Amino acid sequence: MTSTTLIGLGPMGQAMVRVLLDHGTEVTVWNRTKSRADDVVARGAALAATPAEAVKAAELVILSLTDYQAMYDVLADAGEALAGRVVVNLSSDTPQRTREAAAWLAERGATLVAGGIMVPAPLVGAEASYVFYSGPRDVFEAHEPVLRHIGRPEYLGEDHGLAQLFYQAALTIFLTSLSSYLQAFALLEAEGAEPERLVPFAKEAAGLGATYLDETVAHLRARTYPGDLSTATMMGATADHIVQASRDAGVDLALPEAVKSHYDRAIAAGHGRDNWTSLWEVVAKRR
Repeated sequence: MTSTTLIGLGPMGQAMVRVLLDHGTEVTVWNRTKSRADDVVARGAALAATPAEAVKAAELVILSLTDYQAMYDVLADAGEALAGRVVVNLSSDTPQRTREAAAWLAERGATLVAGGIMVPAPLVGAEASYVFYSGPRDVFEAHEPVLRHIGRPEYLGEDHGLAQLFYQAALTIFLTSLSSYLQAFALLEAEGAEPERLVPFAKEAAGLGATYLDETVAHLRARTYPGDLSTATMMGATADHIVQASRDAGVDLALPEAVKSHYDRAIAAGHGRDNWTSLWEVVAKRR
C-alpha cells in the first residue's frame, strides 16, 4: 500500500486526504489546529504530533498551506526528517519564491515538486480536477500515480517556477472574470435592473471571449494587430462608455478605469487603428 503525508488541513487539504484515502493510500496528517484533523482521522488518516513526525512518516510529503512562507514556518524544525523526502507544495505563491523554496529544501536534502490545484476543494479528485506541476521530471513521474488521484497531472517542466507561473496566469483570468461579473451586476442593480436577467448573457459573453484566444496569441507572437474588424479606438470608446455608465450609476470605478487605461495608452502609443490585441504593447510593456 502506498503512503503519503499531508500537512495543512484547510478545505483543500481535507479534500485531498479524503480522496487519497478513498483510493487506498495511507495518509499521515498534521495541522496546527488539531481539531481540523478530526474528520479525516475518523476516516482512517493517522495524526502526527509534530511536523517532524509527519515528515518522517512517508517519503512523499504534500503541503496545502497558505503560501510558501507557511512552509518555512512549519518545516523549519523538521531538521533531518526532511532528508530524502519529496515535498509536493500545492500552496499558492510566486514563481520566484517557489525557486527559492526549492533551494531551501535542497539544502536540507529534500526535493521540491511545485504544484497548483486548478479547482476548488469540492472538485478535488473529480473529472474536472487538474493540477499544474513542475520540478525534476523523474521525481514527479515516480509519484505521479498517487498525485493523479487528486486531479489530472499537467507537468510543465523542470523549472520549479513554472507551476506557479501557469497557476497565477490562469487565476488572473479567473479572478478578473469574477470581479467583472460583480461589476456588471452592480451596474444593473444601481439602475434598478435585476442581475439575474444578465446571467444567461454573461455565460454567452464568457464563451465568446474564449473564442478569441488562439487568434490573440497569434497576434502577440507576430506583433501585428490587424484592425479590419475592431480597432483599439472603437473598443476604447466602449471602455469609456462603461466608465461613464458606472460613474453615473455610482458604482466602483477601479476595474472599468483600469481597462480604459489600457486602451487610452495603446491609442496614445499610435495603435488606435490596430486591433484591440495591440493592448499587448501596453500590458506587456513592449517597446
